[in-house]
Amino acid sequence: MEKLSISDLEIEGKKVLIRCDFNVPLDDKGRIIDDTRIKAVLPTIRYALGRDCAVILMSHLGRPKGKVDPKLSLQPVAERLGELLNIEVRKAPDCVGPDVEEMARELKGGEVLLLENLRFHSAEEANDEKFAQQLASVADVFVQDAFGTVHRAHASTAGVPRYLPSCAGFLLQKEIKYLKEALEEPERPFLAILGGAKISTKIGVIKNLLPRVDCLVLGGAMAYTFLRAESIETGSSMVEEDEIDTAGKILKEASKKKVTVLLPLDHIVANRVSEDAESKEISEVAIPEGWIGVDIGSFSIKRFSSAISSSKTVLWNGPMGIFEIDKFSNGTRAIAEAVAEATKKGSISIVGGGDSVAAVAKVGLEKYISHISTGGGATLEFLEGKELPGIAALNDK
Repeated sequence: MEKLSISDLEIEGKKVLIRCDFNVPLDDKGRIIDDTRIKAVLPTIRYALGRDCAVILMSHLGRPKGKVDPKLSLQPVAERLGELLNIEVRKAPDCVGPDVEEMARELKGGEVLLLENLRFHSAEEANDEKFAQQLASVADVFVQDAFGTVHRAHASTAGVPRYLPSCAGFLLQKEIKYLKEALEEPERPFLAILGGAKISTKIGVIKNLLPRVDCLVLGGAMAYTFLRAESIETGSSMVEEDEIDTAGKILKEASKKKVTVLLPLDHIVANRVSEDAESKEISEVAIPEGWIGVDIGSFSIKRFSSAISSSKTVLWNGPMGIFEIDKFSNGTRAIAEAVAEATKKGSISIVGGGDSVAAVAKVGLEKYISHISTGGGATLEFLEGKELPGIAALNDK
């Protein structure tokens, strides 16, 4: 990695400011539903604590739009983090200001302070220089360990590194290692699975992956736009009409590069998108008028799974159907199982994107995946080959 790591710097006894991604899901009572993102940054926090650092953590939570929203306070995170670290995690009343500065000054080595939600200030998303300076003023060193936010040029990601020696934490390093190796030095055959609703959100990723992959599996609603590009009827399924030409060009480009593209050849269809909808499996590739494609069929599951099992590197982003409705989630679950099985046999697997990660978790297969990415938009932009401002801002080795 070209950027400094936390292990490259002399941090003993220093005040260390760590940007974390504690944007965790909460229930209607403000309780944490999934603490995966909190656990992901523990190695970096423990490393700093083990070197007698006073550790100051900062994060956003939700979208309070620059206003204080008690429902989006990081207090539940402080409590859960304290349980995981087995020490008290103090919670600051704000992320900047005299009270925060005093708490940071008094913080001793081996202690942890969590700043309040960064996005309670509009200056965070505006990448305001004064706000970034205020955040930086409480520490000696900045550590970026929030991969899920590095595609945003915010004060806490791109601003703070201008004022402090800045490096990558262990989670950020792990994310970059797996994604970079998949793009630049994959074990072959290299297969990418892309799903989700819209081709428009994945065009950049597909174009960047085409010269690199051996096989591209396309599922979810975006597959219907590709089927239409092949002049196949898709009934009332979701199709991005203005992207049909683009889908056709991608398929032609894949053919030129001798990349195998697998599209669904059978489907689960429904008369509407609802838990109580009438649904059935059809064995034809064309979807009849009045029916909506909501998942891949059993033949497509076998076909996709076979391709996955014969691949040495598997990258998966996006569900195969309307995963949030249980009876339309079979295809996504089956792909999760196929990716896990391939990993058990020695393949490298990388899973990113909320629904794909949720599918893996739902069937309890997380331990069989080589790397589960904590980034949503950041993962996609990295796979597109874009420069991510939160990484670019860190000090080079």
